[in-house]
Amino acid sequence: MAPRKKKNEIVKTTEKPDAYIAGAGSVVDQSITETLRTNFMPYAMSIIISRAIPEIDGFKPSHRKLLYTMYQMGLLNGGTIKSANIVGRTMQLNPHGDAAIYETMVRLSEGNEALLHPYVKSKGSFGKAYSRDMAYAASRYTEAKLAPIAAELFADIDKETVEFVDNYDATMKEPTLFPVTFPSVLVNANMGIAAGMASNICPFNLREVCNTTVAYIKDNDINVADTLLAPDFPVGGELIYNRAAMEEIYSTGRGSFKVRGKYTYDKSQNCIDIHEIPPTTTSEQIIERVIDLVKLKKVTEINDIRDETDLKGLKITIDLKRGVDPDKLMKKLFKSTPLEDSFGCNFNILIANTPKVMGVKEIIEEWVAFRTECVRNRVYYNLTKTKEKLHLLKGLQKILLDIDKAIKIVRETEEEKEVVPNLMIGFGIDEVQAEYVAEIKLRHLNRQYIVKKLEDVENLEKEVKNLEETFSSKRKLLGIIIKELETVAEKYGMDRKTTILELDVSSDEPEEEIVDNTPVTFFFTKDGYFKKIPTANLRMSGEQKLKEGDEITQIVDSDNSVELLFFSDKQQVYKSKSVDFADGKASILGDYIPSKLGFDEGENAIYMAVVSKYTGFMIFAFDNGRVARVPMSSYATKTNRKKLINAYCGKFPLHTVLYCEEECDLLLVSTNGRMLMVNTSALSEKAAKDNGGIAVMTQKRGQRLFSASKYVEGSLDKSHHYRPRNLPAAGQLKKEEEIEQMTF
Repeated sequence: MAPRKKKNEIVKTTEKPDAYIAGAGSVVDQSITETLRTNFMPYAMSIIISRAIPEIDGFKPSHRKLLYTMYQMGLLNGGTIKSANIVGRTMQLNPHGDAAIYETMVRLSEGNEALLHPYVKSKGSFGKAYSRDMAYAASRYTEAKLAPIAAELFADIDKETVEFVDNYDATMKEPTLFPVTFPSVLVNANMGIAAGMASNICPFNLREVCNTTVAYIKDNDINVADTLLAPDFPVGGELIYNRAAMEEIYSTGRGSFKVRGKYTYDKSQNCIDIHEIPPTTTSEQIIERVIDLVKLKKVTEINDIRDETDLKGLKITIDLKRGVDPDKLMKKLFKSTPLEDSFGCNFNILIANTPKVMGVKEIIEEWVAFRTECVRNRVYYNLTKTKEKLHLLKGLQKILLDIDKAIKIVRETEEEKEVVPNLMIGFGIDEVQAEYVAEIKLRHLNRQYIVKKLEDVENLEKEVKNLEETFSSKRKLLGIIIKELETVAEKYGMDRKTTILELDVSSDEPEEEIVDNTPVTFFFTKDGYFKKIPTANLRMSGEQKLKEGDEITQIVDSDNSVELLFFSDKQQVYKSKSVDFADGKASILGDYIPSKLGFDEGENAIYMAVVSKYTGFMIFAFDNGRVARVPMSSYATKTNRKKLINAYCGKFPLHTVLYCEEECDLLLVSTNGRMLMVNTSALSEKAAKDNGGIAVMTQKRGQRLFSASKYVEGSLDKSHHYRPRNLPAAGQLKKEEEIEQMTF
């Protein structure tokens, strides 16, 4: 047997020794924190910096690579070209595949309607952001070009305003940021999920953003909420405005607000048309939720709902039943469906490759600093180019003062390569100036050309002076930014799409809950089966279908707005609502309550209480003749608890459960034939659900309670004979046949 290799031992072999590594294949103990630090953290940082979180120019790398490729293709001007062509070219910068690139283009397009100011002008089917099922066409069918506003992204990008780096294979250069002339990071929505962090930036109106930025540049102590009213979404909707909550978002970069859809009521067709929805949902989600509510009978005012979206835009139509108040119905739908939804803000932005959650004012401050640097770089670039041109013209100026001398030097020079050095010696100019002079065409040696060039020298000197002053003056640089912002606001600004809705919650009356008062009849059987049948359908119903050996123990006429309490044989009660059960019919068994409500294993339902306002009381009669009275309010809960334990006393065997909405007489019958009548007012009420009650009917050894029921007036002759003076009592005897009539 070969000797066992020791840990970290170097494998010795005579074949290809360079292919073996010391310790290869050995197991090394390493703490989980160290593993995460060395293996996961680089991956996490790559996601954060290179994919998910936008930077101060408002773009993620995938956006930037696509738009810069389109710019390089000259798509700011001219017509649209096939999207597939653009996607293919973008892969020179973005190696993550054509599908990911095309999805990025779709979201940036005006056809998708995901952005307030789309950067891509599209032709063809690009889907819709507000629809889950309206898919975009393949890239070979659609066309695109850059939208006019995209020119603001690339303004002076070729003047060294931003840094350029190599692409992934070092064959091309791409910008690290765009020198965008307005705070696009606040204008168009951006969402990203990285490893351990996320970003969700809501869009704001372009004109409001530009005006707020201008106001901030002029006075850093402004209240942003005075000029930046509220977020503005491309799908419109109504934003429920709360000044304090909005200022909290503006200052911290975190928080949420609610947006609801807009609707109109068509009286002639008796229908509601929804044409704007929150940005966090889709038309299909809304329709599906409404359909679910109708199936559960939580909404009964709707006849039909359908999606009528067409080329004109989004439209969801709801047909109403006769007499329905559309505003009350919409209040209910706002509460129960995504027609009103919250937008959570998380203004997480990369600043110098470091993620940072910032408020709006801090974002504007960072953008102004970034834009100031871009403008300074542009001014420096223009200054450098102007100085170079002035330097050439000053050399030309010396030549033009004695053009005959220059011609003589050129004519008398024997070799071409000596022309530039001889001009340098003859006029005292440097090599660059001499090279420029040597390239002048003979046709330009006229008086008009000479005069014009001399005038250019004066103009360039003034321009250099102006650029130097601008470069060294922060006030002038900010003045340029202000003018650009005002131009952008004037050129591309639009009215708000999202309406600001201020609701005075303190003065609002409580919303009247829309209840379903449809008359229904409840059936509950001994084995725990339950049926809810609309009362109007009972006339046409046949005999109730039951499981073999089962029987109906309770039939209650009520309506669909009540709650149902099902008591079990394990001292527990399960609460539900009538609307939670679908309408049934006589020909079905119904719902098996232990299964429907999730009873514990081996637990059975024994009684159903139908409650509307939790008034009245419960009666629990035990085999030993004790009776407990528990107020129904003891079973009411502020939260939507579905299960209550200790619903009644478990110390004694339970015989009968009754729900009494008001005081009544109870008739108790013992197995020894004695009968006793007692009014419920004589029973002391205790709030504790599991109280043992009081002794009402005494039982001899071997005897127990035979029946307990509400007394029906007139069913006994001389009923007062069965009313005891004091409790407990044994009751009075009655004939056997009459006892049998009273049993249940």
